[in-house]
Amino acid sequence: MVLDDPRNLIGLEGLPAEELRRILDHARALRAGRDGTELAGRIVANLFFEDSTRTRCSFETAAVRLGAHVLNLSAKGSSASKGESLVDTALNIQAMGVDAIVVRTSASGGPALIAEACSTPVVNAGDGRHEHPTQALLDLCVLEDRLGSLSGRKIAIVGDILNSRVARSNLHGLTALGAQVVLVGPPTLVDESFIGMVPAVSGSVEVSHDLDAVIEEVDAIMMLRIQRERASGGLISSDYRRMYGMTTTRAARLRPEQCVLHPGPVNRGVELDGAVLDDPEHSVVLDQVAAGVWVRAAVLMRAMPS
Repeated sequence: MVLDDPRNLIGLEGLPAEELRRILDHARALRAGRDGTELAGRIVANLFFEDSTRTRCSFETAAVRLGAHVLNLSAKGSSASKGESLVDTALNIQAMGVDAIVVRTSASGGPALIAEACSTPVVNAGDGRHEHPTQALLDLCVLEDRLGSLSGRKIAIVGDILNSRVARSNLHGLTALGAQVVLVGPPTLVDESFIGMVPAVSGSVEVSHDLDAVIEEVDAIMMLRIQRERASGGLISSDYRRMYGMTTTRAARLRPEQCVLHPGPVNRGVELDGAVLDDPEHSVVLDQVAAGVWVRAAVLMRAMPS
């Protein structure tokens, strides 16, 4: 399979605004129509070789709502634990006759390798530090629900930018839709190199190390988890919460229309104080979870057109 097969979704980098719009519009149409049988008789294989709650469950829920059957496979209990490669696992699953492969792996580029080897459409559910395209799509959906058009809007992404595939996918998606993005975090976790990641014709990117300096000028704030499993722990200082956490004191400065996002899982009292997470005025974290089902349903239908 060629990597640019339109049924695949490996990342948002290079995906035109028109295609992003088609996916988001389709997700909203599915949300309005609720359950259907568009994928009746199809089989979706979820290969989740990294831990997941929201992504895995929402892909499964999306498939079931569309009438598909789901095959779930994790590294533990599979032949991956015996040394079978990711690509060989996918080839064996493909040979069983599945209609789409959804893959989550700690290996950056893993879904692309599968897409090159398999004729079955492949959806990236998060690969290492590379991308998490469906998370960014659901974030775009929620932001548009809240703010309307994102063209000219300014969105802050705060925290562990260096290790975040969510930040990278959102950077591509937001700027493709004309948004301005400000990446905020300690110098050890974000630097000027991120500015060159997007084309000059898209929305703009800037870097800041001072959350308090930008909090009042942005339309939305996306908080990120410190990814200790990707060696972030040694790159943050003991005053991280005071400098970069969305504390209740900092949240008190938000305007009513500003919203706070987080891809989850949330470390309460680190990235977000519990009261901020549970605040119905600003927190849209559960809205993100709900949107994930319909965005992923749209992505599955894109992978398996009738």
